[in-house]
Amino acid sequence: MARRDGDLGSQVRRALSSVALNISEGFGSAAGNARLRFESARGSLYEAQAGLRVAVAWGYLSAEECAPVLMAGDPLVARVFGLGRR
Repeated sequence: MARRDGDLGSQVRRALSSVALNISEGFGSAAGNARLRFESARGSLYEAQAGLRVAVAWGYLSAEECAPVLMAGDPLVARVFGLGRR
C-alpha cells in the first residue's frame, strides 16, 4: 500500500502506532483520562481498518490480503472497548 500511496500508508501506520500508544497511556492514567485514551485507541483502530478497506477499494491490496488483518481487528476493537468501561 505504501508503495502505491505513501500518504495512505503513512496514515495507516500512524493510526496503528496511535492504538498502541493510547492503550499504554490509558493504563497510566486516572479513570476519566484513561477512558479517553482507550476511546482514542479504539478510534485509531477503526481508522486503520478503514485505511485498509480504502487500499482494497483503490486496488492497492487484495481483499484476501487484508481479510486476516481486518478479522483480527474486530476482537481487538471489542477488547479496547472493554478497557474504556473499566
